[in-house]
Amino acid sequence: MMSYQQIENSKSKIIEFLPPLSYGSAEQSLHARSGFPLYKNPRKAYPGFFLWFYCFNCKMEKTGIEEASGTPPLPPSPSIPPNVKPEQVGPPKRSVISRRGVGTAGRRISLLTNHFKVSMNISDAMFYQYSVSITSEDKRVVDGKGIGRKVIDRLYLTYSSELAGKKFAYDGEKSLYTVGPLPQNNFEFTVVVEELLARSANGSPGANGSPSGNGKRPKCSFRSKTFKVAISYAAKIPLKSIVLALKGSEVDNNAQDALRVLDIILRQQAANRGCLLVRQSFFHDDSRHFTDVGGGVTGCRGFHSSFRTTQGGLSLNMDVSTTMILTPGPVIDFLLANQNIRDPRHINWEKAKKMLKNMRIKTKHSNMEFKITGLSEKPCNLQHFPLKMRNSDDANDEDQTVEITVYEYFTKHRGIELSISAYMPCLNVGKPKRPNYLPLELCLLVSLQRYTKALSIMQRSTLVEKSRQKPQDRIRTVTDAVRNYQYDEDPVLSACGISIDRQLTQVDGRVLEAPKLKVGNSEDCIPRNGRWNFNHKKLLTPVRIERWAVVNFSARCDTSHLSRELINCGRNKGILIERPHTLIEEDPQSRRASPVARVEKMFEIVRAKLPGPPEFLLCVLPEKKNSEIYGPWKKRSLSDFGIVTQCISPTKINDQYLTNVLLKINTKLGGTNSLLAIEHTSRIPLIKDTPTMILGMDVSHGSPGQADVPSIAAVVGSRCWPLISRYRASVRTQSPKVEMIDALYKPLANGNDDGMIRELLVDFFQTSNGRKPAQIVIFRDGVSESQFNQVLNIELEQIMKAYQHLGEVDFPKFTVIVAQKNHHTKLFQAGAPENVPPGTVVDTKIVHPRNYDFYMCAHAGMIGTSRPAHYHVLLDEISFSPDDLQHLIHSLSYVYQRSTTAISIVAPVCYAHLAAQQMGQFIKFDDLSETSSAKRAITTEESVPVPELPRLHENVRGSMFFC
Repeated sequence: MMSYQQIENSKSKIIEFLPPLSYGSAEQSLHARSGFPLYKNPRKAYPGFFLWFYCFNCKMEKTGIEEASGTPPLPPSPSIPPNVKPEQVGPPKRSVISRRGVGTAGRRISLLTNHFKVSMNISDAMFYQYSVSITSEDKRVVDGKGIGRKVIDRLYLTYSSELAGKKFAYDGEKSLYTVGPLPQNNFEFTVVVEELLARSANGSPGANGSPSGNGKRPKCSFRSKTFKVAISYAAKIPLKSIVLALKGSEVDNNAQDALRVLDIILRQQAANRGCLLVRQSFFHDDSRHFTDVGGGVTGCRGFHSSFRTTQGGLSLNMDVSTTMILTPGPVIDFLLANQNIRDPRHINWEKAKKMLKNMRIKTKHSNMEFKITGLSEKPCNLQHFPLKMRNSDDANDEDQTVEITVYEYFTKHRGIELSISAYMPCLNVGKPKRPNYLPLELCLLVSLQRYTKALSIMQRSTLVEKSRQKPQDRIRTVTDAVRNYQYDEDPVLSACGISIDRQLTQVDGRVLEAPKLKVGNSEDCIPRNGRWNFNHKKLLTPVRIERWAVVNFSARCDTSHLSRELINCGRNKGILIERPHTLIEEDPQSRRASPVARVEKMFEIVRAKLPGPPEFLLCVLPEKKNSEIYGPWKKRSLSDFGIVTQCISPTKINDQYLTNVLLKINTKLGGTNSLLAIEHTSRIPLIKDTPTMILGMDVSHGSPGQADVPSIAAVVGSRCWPLISRYRASVRTQSPKVEMIDALYKPLANGNDDGMIRELLVDFFQTSNGRKPAQIVIFRDGVSESQFNQVLNIELEQIMKAYQHLGEVDFPKFTVIVAQKNHHTKLFQAGAPENVPPGTVVDTKIVHPRNYDFYMCAHAGMIGTSRPAHYHVLLDEISFSPDDLQHLIHSLSYVYQRSTTAISIVAPVCYAHLAAQQMGQFIKFDDLSETSSAKRAITTEESVPVPELPRLHENVRGSMFFC
């Protein structure tokens, strides 16, 4: 049989790029037949489907086959020959497997979980869904979420009798739900909503919407707005579908629809209490739950609540949740905090303008609410506006219009003292052609306005520090919330016969034994409480570092002392480090240059001072996190020169700090810090005898608010079988916010495959004594339950094509597991204040009634409340027993080479995340995001080209550079 390398050299032929198909053929057919969502660039989202679709389309054109009735025909489509049957697209090839049993290994432990048992006394109740359309007086469709709830609330108060007094749940947008039908299928209502309006003393608003009046305080009046509301029957959703799902016999989406209705009822109750709603979480305007994290940003503590189907029945999952809001209060204070300055004279107004746009403010003098549209072009004492003045002597005289400054208007005509606004711009709360100016010091930011940008490292650490809760505190907070919100009394839930227990659910768990590790000199290392150390121990396979240097980018650090201490610590751990060839300090004059220029200058010095390329560079940065030097430095080191590098920003140099740094350095240079004992002796069940590859897959997206920043997809693959501790990474960019990885298999026009999986398969073959993987275990991070079928039928299909492209006929066996950390299930010890012990597993009662999932808390939660990982087994062709699979996953939490603790999720997933994060720094995406709105306006139908990441240098391509 040919080797991978021979196959690659022979450049086996494959189908070339597909000719263009018009949108509406393949894309619409995919949507109509499979229910897959339509994407702006569906060929990227479903590459495998379009490869098949083109072949199928060609076949149809040649044979004259027409699509089956009920789906859009493919143009052109000749008539069907009498002897040919229409070919149809069947359902997805693979579906999520059912549970095969539960584990039995480990010590038994009694646990509590934040699920509250839900009873349904009227299981035959029926939800009726109605579509809601709201139009304004000028016949424009109203889609604003806030006004929608106001209109529907007013509608119920006005027309309750026409609706037979039936209570309903409204989702805030286009649907409402009732238990049982409304009196008729279609309604049309006229609804009048009154809103507060400031008017001048003489009854006329000021010219151009600006501050107005004749010196008297304006009076407040109400303005009426009329809306047309159409309600029409849409569908029936049986509550019984939840009962069927609980029995594990769900065959359609009715159960999910019914659960969604129950969640909408919870959201409506929170909206009626004036809460900020963020998906299934809600947040009260209560300063006792606010945590200032700096920069004008505040953490707001609230609650997540959702109904879930579990083995133990229907449950309400209630958890503490936190979202970020703008710090309410004076706008001036917000700007000072946001720009980290003390003097208002130093405010950057261009930056302030961008930050303040669309924020809601309330005025001190009138207590009215407005939305900021911009800033005035001139300061308050120079910004004029036309003011209509009525001659008080003669009522018949026409109004006079005078030009007056905003400052003069408020101080002289309104009698309001302004102490700091005179030389600052005003807030504009009007429209483009009708500005309305307000002095800054009279404006307060309204509470509960979400802050959606990424937090800085300092803000994030402050939030974690101040918002963490010990297990017992979290239990108390959650149970009090369930008791106080009295969900049982909600009229819509009552109509379903739903009642909710007020106590946490008890569940049985098991604690798996920690795996034994091997370190240097074949010494055993037994973790205690999920932790171990290298005190008086050596690394398993330490490297030798001969040619290296230290570079310092203007950090306050004694690099001579640092290098000596690193050499001494390395000697104790078994790493032989020669003296550095040179210590390079950055020229102080270079600090003012751009980060790229500073890095380029440093490499010029390195090349000049070293006789040849170094094996390793230690880079000292002035900032601990988010240094502007980091990205350019990593790109030049790893992509251009192929030099392993370690960045540090030491604040305290001691043995523990240096040991942690050496763990990373040793791993990057090809050494191994520790192995599982069963890995060291090649005794891993189901893996020791059969070449097995482990993949970790993750996609990192741009920060919130950066809609056009490319996503970074990373896949890591194990190497050197039978080891499961060594990995290689492959990283690519892809379309923004797309979760499915589109470069797993990437056929080129010349017949080659430039995909990520081929790269990892070839590496496995080359590092595993010419063995090809007969089994592949895939850990996928970051996908929700709604995307499980796409992982199985799109991503797995691409992996199989990459394998097939290498000339293989027989596919390996696959086990596909999704690892989730972004969920709200917490585990607590019954009768103990500590977190659950590391190795805790729960695979009964609170798990899915049919699917194969379980919770595992592999790490020791030292601070706050531990969050277990939620593992979903989508496919298991390898046929692991539950115990073997849970032991493998537990063991993979102990092979993370960067630390001496068990981690909360398997190492391959963490490595994929690190690789995506580090290589994402190679390209600066900020400029792309700044102009994203303009680009969207110009290319509405076209996708914005995604910039490619530079490839790694061949010297470091196979290294664990991401550690």
